[in-house]
Amino acid sequence: MHTVTVEIGGMAILFATSDAEFRSLIENRYSGFLNSSAPPAFRFDIHLTSALKPSSKDVRVSRNGSGWFVERGDFRSDWDLQSRTGHIYQSANPYSLDTVLRIVHSLELAEQGGFLVHASSALRCGQGFLFAGISGAGKTTVARLAPPDATVLTDEISYIRRNGDGYRAYGTPFAGELGRVGENVSAPLSSLYLLEKGKSNRTKPVEQLAAARALLRHILFFTTDDYLVKAIFDSVMSFVSRVSVERLIFTPDERVWGLIG
Repeated sequence: MHTVTVEIGGMAILFATSDAEFRSLIENRYSGFLNSSAPPAFRFDIHLTSALKPSSKDVRVSRNGSGWFVERGDFRSDWDLQSRTGHIYQSANPYSLDTVLRIVHSLELAEQGGFLVHASSALRCGQGFLFAGISGAGKTTVARLAPPDATVLTDEISYIRRNGDGYRAYGTPFAGELGRVGENVSAPLSSLYLLEKGKSNRTKPVEQLAAARALLRHILFFTTDDYLVKAIFDSVMSFVSRVSVERLIFTPDERVWGLIG
């Protein structure tokens, strides 16, 4: 078997395949996030099949005894939480792994007080900044306008992990409109900005309950499991009580970064 270990947000997942060419595809797809020396939290054996085709169907996630079962038109996967092993059945398309990775990480983070969120994020002066908003609000624009001394962690899906009394933002390989993966670095999270386009650049404070409601709309979560749904809700409430949340009204030019920090 050929193996490759993908580490995102400090959690490594080992993929094993009998197809050397497919392993190379995985290595190319996640080239900035490979770590063969990291002890894997999970091992997945990949079984390539031509019976599964790309599909627009929604992904289905359900409990499966002591683990999870995930299915969409282009793949299906199951894994056991006790043995920390699983299987993926898919066509020879490395991008199906994106969905598997997002789901596995989101479920694990929910248990640990963190989450994946549809937002861009960046690191500057040793601090992380998160930018969330509805489609078209400017997540990719803010990332594109980042100054030379800022490092873009992602313009698509941000990785937030609980770290003591605070939170830490990690780069991810999940690219959006910028068409490039984020940098594989992390930083303590300083602020969440809720984006809104306007005629001038300014910020407004956001009350905690309103901040929680806004953030919940952007959380990536794939299951209706009661325990994990409550865990995510509790995580969001904890997050908005510990991290500065402001509304950022901005015009699409680099001057907006003068307000960030």
